Amino acid sequence: MRKLKSPETVRPVFITRLSKYLPNDPVANDQMEGVLGMVGGKPSKSRAIILRNNGIKTRYYAYKNGRSTHSNAQLVKEAVSGLFDEKIPFSELQLLACGTTSPDQLLPSHAVMVHGLLGGQPLELISASGACAAGVQAMKYAYFSIASGGVETAVATGSEKLSTWMLAQKFQPEVDNLERLNENPFLGFEKDFLRWMLSDGAAAALLQSQPNEEGISLRIDWIESTSFAHEIETCMYAGGVKQADASLLSWNDMDPADWTTQSVFALKQDTKLLAKHIINKGGEHLQQLMAKHGFTAADVDHYLPHMSSEVFRQKIRDEFTAMGMGIPEEKWFTNLTRVGNVGTASPFLMLEELFHSGKLQKGQKILMMVPESSRFTYVHLLLTVV
Repeated sequence: MRKLKSPETVRPVFITRLSKYLPNDPVANDQMEGVLGMVGGKPSKSRAIILRNNGIKTRYYAYKNGRSTHSNAQLVKEAVSGLFDEKIPFSELQLLACGTTSPDQLLPSHAVMVHGLLGGQPLELISASGACAAGVQAMKYAYFSIASGGVETAVATGSEKLSTWMLAQKFQPEVDNLERLNENPFLGFEKDFLRWMLSDGAAAALLQSQPNEEGISLRIDWIESTSFAHEIETCMYAGGVKQADASLLSWNDMDPADWTTQSVFALKQDTKLLAKHIINKGGEHLQQLMAKHGFTAADVDHYLPHMSSEVFRQKIRDEFTAMGMGIPEEKWFTNLTRVGNVGTASPFLMLEELFHSGKLQKGQKILMMVPESSRFTYVHLLLTVV
């Protein structure tokens, strides 16, 4: 039997490069319905309220003039391509780990399609599925692969192509059906809500067993993930209908006619459940990690919380302060208002911008929080600038 490596012999892992790709021109709030369309030919009643709360001013769509400009896989290809040059050629890549909520198809897997576009050499692949945490969960696979000595160079990505999920035409059959039944012909809030929250883009991180010879790198101290699905029912979902007992009825067990009349494949979110649990469970996880790894909020130089909405900023600050984990506002770094909520790509987009900002100094600690509301999964990362 092969002897497992002891913790003392696990190799350090470094993020040495970060790259992003945001498609087309930024879309302002008053331009959104011009791109996504109006369900039932009428402006959304909830759009202004949702946008006021989430604080997003601009976002990006891989959809323009009535057609897609990029697939999800193509967005990732562009981001990954930005990591390599003559100094570090693509031929050195050994592992590609891709996370997304919105793959272009059920099968083949997302990473396989990205590899097909990238070309090059044979690669080890892993596709992580889920919501916002899937990208950093893919990164954890890459991190462990290098730490164990399995590979020297890996890429982890997060990406979304959600604009075409949110087009008005995808919801029109449901509204038409409601009108035929003499019911209120408006899109339910749980579906309309996410139309004004989510957008497109991709970002990628290059992980290596050695830091950069020049400039900074980010040493991964740890990546920790946990789920509270054993305690809490489903909050955000697609491809099913939530039942009275909180279970999900899968699209695969439904009549195909109901797929359109109930907008089964639309993303939906229970906002009351979100507000009740998303912050306190994140704090609970962070408390556990502080005890496990022996660090405090005072050790953190840069805090990167992935937030779906600016409305959570004060709530996070208040909750964490009450738990004795308050991190001063001047240490926070977010870019939600400028790039939008891009799901699995958002943590990478924050880190990419901070990495290239000139603000990082060697020895500083970066704490990142990535919550996922689907059924309340949390990932925390601690990085050291070296």
